[in-house]
Amino acid sequence: MARFFGDMASKESFFIRGKVGGGTGAFIQTEIDIGHVVDALGKTVMRIHNISAQVWENAPRQEFSMLANTGARIAWQLTTSSQSDIVDATDRSVIATGALDLANTTTGNQATTISDRADILPQHWTNGFLVGVDQLYLGIYADTQLSEANVALVLECTAETLSQSAAMSLALSQQ
Repeated sequence: MARFFGDMASKESFFIRGKVGGGTGAFIQTEIDIGHVVDALGKTVMRIHNISAQVWENAPRQEFSMLANTGARIAWQLTTSSQSDIVDATDRSVIATGALDLANTTTGNQATTISDRADILPQHWTNGFLVGVDQLYLGIYADTQLSEANVALVLECTAETLSQSAAMSLALSQQ
């Protein structure tokens, strides 16, 4: 059983997974259906406690191929509403964001420096991130330097009844 704060200690967590990828040079987005968990009429919402990200090019465990003396970035985001590009933290639909920065400082064709960062994650907040929508949206943008960028997320979640205070929290923090 996972460790949570307050009344979360008595609830079992479950995992939701999503993946997006396939191209570079354009924003790509996919939907993650959570309607089987969230039920607005039944007052059931989902709390995301942790998110782990996996980022790769072409196939997992394959090295990133790049031209000599170049750099590239893969940026990803998880939001509660559909987007047309990567958005920043002021967008009220943002749940999580991150990026993978790559550089090849040699004359070879492999990335020599990789910097991974997830700058907004539910585990950074005291009570995670409360979600009351039926769909989440996982989007990425990758530089054209890469042949095929992919991001997979694993979300650790719990379901809970929408209390009056949770309804206020949703109203204040999301669209």
